[in-house]
This record gives sequence, structure tokens and C-alpha cells, in this order.
Amino acid sequence: MKIGFIGLGNMGAPMAINLAKAGHELIGYDAKLDVPKELTQGVSSKTLAKDADVVILMLPNGEISKSVAFDILPVMQKGSVMIDCSTIDVASAKKINQIADENLIDFLDAPVSGGVVGACSGSLTFMVGGKEDIYTKVAHLFNIMGQKSVFCGAAGNGQSAKICNNMILGVTMIATCEAFSLADNLGLDRQAMYDVVSTSSGSSWSMNTYCPAKGIGPQSPSDNDYLPGFASDLMLKDLRLAQQAANEVQANTPMGKAAVDIYETFVEKDNGSGLDFSAILPWIKNINGS
Repeated sequence: MKIGFIGLGNMGAPMAINLAKAGHELIGYDAKLDVPKELTQGVSSKTLAKDADVVILMLPNGEISKSVAFDILPVMQKGSVMIDCSTIDVASAKKINQIADENLIDFLDAPVSGGVVGACSGSLTFMVGGKEDIYTKVAHLFNIMGQKSVFCGAAGNGQSAKICNNMILGVTMIATCEAFSLADNLGLDRQAMYDVVSTSSGSSWSMNTYCPAKGIGPQSPSDNDYLPGFASDLMLKDLRLAQQAANEVQANTPMGKAAVDIYETFVEKDNGSGLDFSAILPWIKNINGS
């Protein structure tokens, strides 16, 4: 396939490189960043889109995704496919799908889970919304960039699945960090706590795979001074998207709202920006004065 890839940051670049290594013709474009040597440099997003069988977007937010999509959809080949792997609000995904339909372009919203490590290793999980036959048509691309893709239903449902997943992740990480802080104050050894919780009913991905306590469990950002695997800024973005969606459909999500409030304070007031989202642990410890 001839694939255009727009957005070549920490996630987009390795995803595009993996597609190129698999034998696809990749043309890349980024308004601010250099195109990796494994890709052909696109002159512009429009030029790239004109001849592509598939155009993949990996952009920072819904406004940018909409701007780029609305710009290039009118020049894309009829029957070609746009895949937006950005994490954006559900309403924006549905609007892009509407404009794609008007231009006879097939659209899938396909946000990812797995972070930069997953993008580099080709082990991402894709949550896909759109038409199932189009998903089937391009599923082999998801298999190159990731270890799993899940078809979630109509356009926008990929984004819905992503924000629900990350709301759980944000809430469980806060609870995990609070539990470590409590254990410290109770005089419980962190390794002993991990050994119990990781094999008991309190186990979670935040504890077992991405433990926020340094030197405990598998290697994680806590062992690297909390340099981000998944930045706290991005967690805050996703939690806000979840609350935006909850408000739109009148869903009651008190824990999700509390998680937004906590990450807002951490990121925007207490220097958590640029750190991994698991750095909530030392922040909680400092608040407690312990």
C-alpha cells in the first residue's frame, strides 16, 4: 500500500517506520519535525494525501486532527481510507467521519494504547471505530504497528473505548500511589506490599506492570526518575476528554472527576508536567509530609 503518515512525533515516527520496514511505501509529513530517513519526505499534507491509498494521522488533539482532516479529505482519492490514531474527543471523531463520508472517503478512528515503547516495538493496542468492512480491509496495518486491534463499533467508538480505558488507568494509578503512601506510614515494607497486592484482589496494571514505587516490580519509569513512558500531561488530557464525554451524555463519573482534579493540581500547579503519570506517588508523599 501507498501510505501517507501525518504527525511524526514520539508515537507517529516509530509507527510509520514499522510500516515502512514491512514493505509499504511510506510518505511522511510533519509541520514541525524532520521526517525519519526510512520514509519519503512529503511536500505538504495535501500533496501526500492526493496519491495515498491510506492516510494515517497521529496528532496532538482534536482541533488539529479536524483541521488537517478537513484540509486533505477533499483531495484524497475516492474510496481511500483515513485512519486517525490520535486521541481526540468523541465529537471531533464523529465530525471527521461525517466530512469523510461527504467526500466518499472511508474513515476509522483508531487511538492506541501502549505508549512510546509500544510504538517502537510494534506492540500497541488499537481501539477502532468505523465500518467493520473497512476495518477488515486495513487490519493488517494494525497488526504491523501493534499486537492487537479491537473493532469497537461505529465511528467515535474507538475514542470512547480509549477514554474509558484511560479513566480506569488514571484512577487506579492514584489509588495505587495512595496505597503505597499509606503502607509507608504504617511501616509496611514496599516489597511486601507489592508481593501481596500483585497476587491478590487489589492487583492492577498500575501495580503489577507499571509499579510507581522505585525498585519494585518490573522495570518502569519510577526506576528512571519518572521520565515519561506516558506523560502526566497526556493523562490529564485523556481524563479531561473522558469528563467532556461524560458531561455530553450525562454519565455519572465521580472518580473520573476526582482524578481530573488531582492531575490538574499535579501537572499545572505542582511541577508534574513532563514527568510520568506514576510520579503521583512522590507528589502524594510530599503532600502528606512523609
